[in-house]
Amino acid sequence: MTRVHAFADDALQDLDAVGLVAAMHDGLPVVDVIEAAIARAGAVDADLGAMAYAAFDRARAEARAPRPGYFAGVPTFIKDNVDVEGMPTQQGTDAFVAKVSRHDGDFARMFLATGVVPLGKTRLSEFGFNAAVDHARLGPVRTPWHLDHYAGASSAGSAAFVAAGVVPIAHANDGGGSIRIPAAVNGLIGLKPTRDRLAQDKAMRDMPVRIISDGVLTRSVRDTAAFYREAEKVFRHPRLAPIGDITRPGRARLRIGVVTQGVGRDASPEVCELTLKTAALLESLGHRVEEVDSPVPDSFADDFLLYWGMLAMFIVRTGRASFGSTWDPSRLDNLTLGLDRHTRRHLHRLPGAIAAIAGSKRLAARHRATYDVTLTPTLATATPQVGHLSPSADYEEIMDRLLDWVAFTPLANATGEPAISLPLATTSSGLPQGMMLGAGRGREARLLELAYELEEAAPWPRIQDGIQG
Repeated sequence: MTRVHAFADDALQDLDAVGLVAAMHDGLPVVDVIEAAIARAGAVDADLGAMAYAAFDRARAEARAPRPGYFAGVPTFIKDNVDVEGMPTQQGTDAFVAKVSRHDGDFARMFLATGVVPLGKTRLSEFGFNAAVDHARLGPVRTPWHLDHYAGASSAGSAAFVAAGVVPIAHANDGGGSIRIPAAVNGLIGLKPTRDRLAQDKAMRDMPVRIISDGVLTRSVRDTAAFYREAEKVFRHPRLAPIGDITRPGRARLRIGVVTQGVGRDASPEVCELTLKTAALLESLGHRVEEVDSPVPDSFADDFLLYWGMLAMFIVRTGRASFGSTWDPSRLDNLTLGLDRHTRRHLHRLPGAIAAIAGSKRLAARHRATYDVTLTPTLATATPQVGHLSPSADYEEIMDRLLDWVAFTPLANATGEPAISLPLATTSSGLPQGMMLGAGRGREARLLELAYELEEAAPWPRIQDGIQG
């Protein structure tokens, strides 16, 4: 199995973001940190294909006078679907030529206010629609754990760089699993927060049901917890109680429901077994655990697909107005065009699908009356090999394969509840297989406390240990 990583005896060492902050406070020069991250990106990106846009000179300039904030001087990347002043936003497509953004978007403004230093932008699938990043011209984004396999959903570029040790923390966002899926595939922590928890760009706020959430990918629970603590200092939604400073496991023993039935598709036998092993671990820690049926009907999958397709239809039909005179829909990939066709053929069902998606939070509320936390696998099967989700394939083939793999993550996007993927399992082939924990609206603190407990009880594998050539 071919793994790659960039961990080295340099300024970054194998520190997480919190550890890097402490080292810089003790005198580690920020300029050395940024140069190390740039060198690491150069060492592995030819294998990973994670970079969308390099802003190394800007990062070097910021290193000499980093922005104030807890993470001042910590190198990062931003996914190429949010605006950052001075960088283009290409959205993972060849269908237009992006201009340089004149202003930071709302999320980027909040993220950068924590002090992070962006080295550039990372690749995503076209407009984030595919659960794997693959591109006819640029090729795939590969997981550093095994270069024959995808690095996951549309935040794959960020995930690949964090997993490979290029940076300790990077931006991701999630409209159907794209924080949690690449976390699961790359052995990372990925928390999709409660709807409205973080600042978001206007396009995401204007959706009929706001299924997209921004967040980060990290290698340690404390990095994820520290990010949300610091983000709350910049932006806080008045109707959500603060997460606060979560630094250790919680004491409460929780009621945990275990679900291995995905929406319309079940987990594979291997993934089901790994999920039940995680359930046994939780039970050994004193939590009350029981297997339960999925709380949502199988029709949810069709409703979510139609809503997802509505987003593609909007892009296809308004592309010139949104992206300018260079817009060329003939350059869109088969998945985007297929989603557009699917929605136009079923427009009569769209109002009902939107109502069902919006109403799913009532199903979740009933489930939360019995269970504090729900455990599922993050993904229904092991990580596909490169080519399995090629956007050049027929739409029906791509979609059938997508639904087989992504059968658990979209529910939390519909309900707006938080969910976290943790690297608690490994497949028989040695690939990370994430396990997902979901909780009620505003309960990120509960998930982080449980994540700390699991991290202590079953430390996750590190890519830099036992590398095989």
